[in-house]
Amino acid sequence: MNTLTSSLQRWPARQPVVFLILAAIIWLALYQTLNPAAEAMVASLPVDPASHLGGALQFFFYDTPKVLMLLTGVVFIMGMINSYFTPERTRALLAGRSEGVANVMAASLGIVTPFCSCSAVPLFIGFVQAGVPLGVTFSFLISAPMVNEVALTLLFGMFGWKVALLYLGLGLTVAIVAGWIIGRLKMEGWLEDWVREMPRTAAKFEDMSMTLGDRIQSGFNAVREIVGKVWPYILVGIAVGAGIHSYVPEDFMASFMGKEAWWSVPLAVIIGVPLYSNAAGVIPIVQALLAKGAALGTVLAFMMSVIALSLPEMIILRKVLKVRLIATFVGVVATGILLVGFVFNAVL
Repeated sequence: MNTLTSSLQRWPARQPVVFLILAAIIWLALYQTLNPAAEAMVASLPVDPASHLGGALQFFFYDTPKVLMLLTGVVFIMGMINSYFTPERTRALLAGRSEGVANVMAASLGIVTPFCSCSAVPLFIGFVQAGVPLGVTFSFLISAPMVNEVALTLLFGMFGWKVALLYLGLGLTVAIVAGWIIGRLKMEGWLEDWVREMPRTAAKFEDMSMTLGDRIQSGFNAVREIVGKVWPYILVGIAVGAGIHSYVPEDFMASFMGKEAWWSVPLAVIIGVPLYSNAAGVIPIVQALLAKGAALGTVLAFMMSVIALSLPEMIILRKVLKVRLIATFVGVVATGILLVGFVFNAVL
């Protein structure tokens, strides 16, 4: 048994291409069974499938493995890609770039880098030490948690490529413009004194001579790290979404999150900021809200505020930023999110 286990563990390194092909075939085969399996599970229970409870269970039994499989597959692939983008390499790519171009680069790098709000402080310090402009750093810090592989994968899986592409464009725009505005305000003096006094260090590329087998291992590590952390949020988010899907009347949700309620967008942002969640936890709720008549712009504003302006991230950033700079950051990003919500409620 130990010999078999050891051989399986070494297989990706020995035959990486064969491993990736077989893994993809198995993943696709399992994905096709999710809906029939969920229906069979509900049918096996002493519950009327047409009842509210039956509908909620169907939603939960189908969406939970669906989201986890999508997340695992994409995080694995992005883990391989992320092996090219260590913090040192990211700093080196951004250091010395002019504003504008650097804001676009920083926001784009946020999509493919595995950093979240929990790593905000060490990343921020590293960027400052490497001489990355403040506004460029904020473009990255906004984009990395908000426009990442988790959010885009779940949006694609639940709503299709048009909504995922829409969110990508909106998120990048908010990150680029907000970072550029913060850079134009020249607020370096509102960094904490100990951060401004740190010695500057040159940003250098690391030696990235990794084999395909090494990158597959990076994919496994990413799945362990990311999926291992977010799966409780996924379960809670899907459970809440299932409850909304089956028990909340459509007219009730449309009454305060629909297009006709002008105050729905600012209310969504105000509600979203203090919540502690991530894309994996909030997107199943977004799916249920849209199904119950909530307007797309309002729901996008809620989702962006939860992910990009979470209260825990503000508390973490307080270690390196003074209150005035944090308030400016929140105000600029919140204004961008409000504009996104109002525009899309008006045109869609």
